[in-house]
Amino acid sequence: MNPIARINPTTLPDAASAGYAQISVVPPGPLAFVSGQVAWRRVGGAKPGTLSEQTDTVIENLSAALEALAARPSDIVQLRIYVTDLRAETQDIVMGKLAAFLDGTLPSLTGVGVVNLAAPDLQIEIEMVVRIPD
Repeated sequence: MNPIARINPTTLPDAASAGYAQISVVPPGPLAFVSGQVAWRRVGGAKPGTLSEQTDTVIENLSAALEALAARPSDIVQLRIYVTDLRAETQDIVMGKLAAFLDGTLPSLTGVGVVNLAAPDLQIEIEMVVRIPD
């Protein structure tokens, strides 16, 4: 399988230093569009209270989706992250945890600050586009 090309042209800001790529070029093949994942657990229970804890739960859900696709973080083409109260401190929390999850992969990434998510106590939602491996 041809790898996903991660491109950070010198004519655009250096996204690699922030943990993502400006452009991802995907060879022909199937893509999966994964719905936004929030801090809801499959088995229910209380939602984590802090952004850090919610991010951990969201990453667990993203990992479960990748597993269902027989994919790995290196197969992620794009992430779209929605965060309530988006500012430098909250961005640092989220990006630090995402960097560990991505393990060196630099997908294209968009961060969006929002007022609310699907429930009032949710602070983060992440959706992804994944290339399905052969």
